[in-house]
Amino acid sequence: MLRATLEAFLNKWKSYRHRFVPWVVLNLSKNEKTLRHVRERWEDKLVPDEEVTRSLLKLFTVLLRSYGANGGELPAVHTGFLKQAASEEWQPGEDPDCGHGAMLQSLGFCIDRKPSTLPFAGTGVFVTKGFVPKGATVAMYPGTVYQAYEPILLQSIRNPFVFRCIDGVLIDGNDRGISKMVFKSCSGRDRVGPFMMSDTSWLTANPQNPLAVGQYVNNCSNERPANVCYQEYDVPDRFPIRLRQYLPNVNYSLDTHRPLRCVVLVSLRDITAGEELFSNYYTIVH
Repeated sequence: MLRATLEAFLNKWKSYRHRFVPWVVLNLSKNEKTLRHVRERWEDKLVPDEEVTRSLLKLFTVLLRSYGANGGELPAVHTGFLKQAASEEWQPGEDPDCGHGAMLQSLGFCIDRKPSTLPFAGTGVFVTKGFVPKGATVAMYPGTVYQAYEPILLQSIRNPFVFRCIDGVLIDGNDRGISKMVFKSCSGRDRVGPFMMSDTSWLTANPQNPLAVGQYVNNCSNERPANVCYQEYDVPDRFPIRLRQYLPNVNYSLDTHRPLRCVVLVSLRDITAGEELFSNYYTIVH
C-alpha cells in the first residue's frame, strides 16, 4: 500500500515538476542554454509589439467571421492589414468549430495539445499543420492577470501554471478549481453591454481562440532545445472592442490602471508540422 502510494506520488511529481517554478529555476543552472538573459523588460521583445498585434487582429477577424459572434460584423478599424484579413474569404470546410481552420487560413499553421514527447511531462503543444516561420506569434498564455501587489496565495496552491513577468505581474493559467472560477467571475464582470472583453472558452477542451494553449508548452531541456520563447505584450488601447472577446486574459482587479497584460510565445526558428513546442525562460541580469 505504501509502495503504491509512493510510486503514484513520484509519477505525479515527474509530470508536475516541468511547470513547478522552483524546480525549474534550480535546474536551469545545469544548462545555461535554456536561459535568455535580459536587462530590461523591453529587451525581451524578439519581434515588435506591432507585429504581434497584426497577427492577433488577423486571426481574431477570421474567427469573428467564422463564429459570427455578436452579429458577425467586422469591426470598423482603419488599418491596412486588418482590411486585408477581412477581405480574405472564409472556407467553411476548414473546421471552423475548433478555430483551427481560421488559424491555418490566417497564420499558416495550426497548434494543438497532445501528450508530450518528454517522459512524464503530461500534456504538450505541437504544430499539427502548416509551417511556422521564425518570429511568428505561435501561442498565447491565458489566465487571470495579477499585479505585483495583488493577492494570489490561495490560487497558487498546487498550481504549476502561474507565470511571472519581468516586472512582477503574474498570470494564472490554471484552467481548473478556484483559478477557473476567478477567471469566469472577472470575465463576466468586465462585459460591456453585448460585448465580452475576454474569452472563457480556453477553460474548456475546445477554445475558440486556438492560440490560447500556451500554458501547456513545456520547458526546454538539454535534449530538447527551445524553439519558442515568452514575450510580454500589453494590449493597445486601439485594439477593437469587438475582437477583445478572443483575448484569453482578464485583470483580477477592475480598477487596474494599465493596459491588459498578455504573454505570447514567439518562434525562435522555423518550425515544421509534427514538432513539439519547447520554451526557454528569461532571467534578469543586473
